[in-house]
Amino acid sequence: MSHNTTEISRQLRKSGYRVTPQRQLILDAVCQLGDHVTPEAVYDHVHRTAPTLSRATVYRVLHFLTEQRILAMVHMADGRLAYEMAGPEPHHHLVCRTCDSLLELPHSVLRSFRRAMDAQYDFEIDVSHVSFFGQCTDCRSSAGA
Repeated sequence: MSHNTTEISRQLRKSGYRVTPQRQLILDAVCQLGDHVTPEAVYDHVHRTAPTLSRATVYRVLHFLTEQRILAMVHMADGRLAYEMAGPEPHHHLVCRTCDSLLELPHSVLRSFRRAMDAQYDFEIDVSHVSFFGQCTDCRSSAGA
């Protein structure tokens, strides 16, 4: 997926945030590396051009970009965190615990669940991302063979 980092940087500035060279470099790296990228992969990528950039800075910038809803955090089956560019509509993931594959689900699949929680428990859920863990069809088929 292509993302306009110039537009994202402009929006950050418009919101009163500085777009430091480190922030720009890390944002560019996430866009270049694609979806579901780990902080370590981002660090390895940016470290080639900015060897003085620390892991802590990478984690801080990823956290900042997530707070600004530019990135979305994804929980992987092995417990690692990964990041992807946040889209205009949130989506969710089915994560296979066996092969670590990810299947994206539209936000609408949780609509009835959210309504039920509101009706039964008078609790409004603010859902931006959910990962459901289980086993995909291929892994279930392999296990049964």
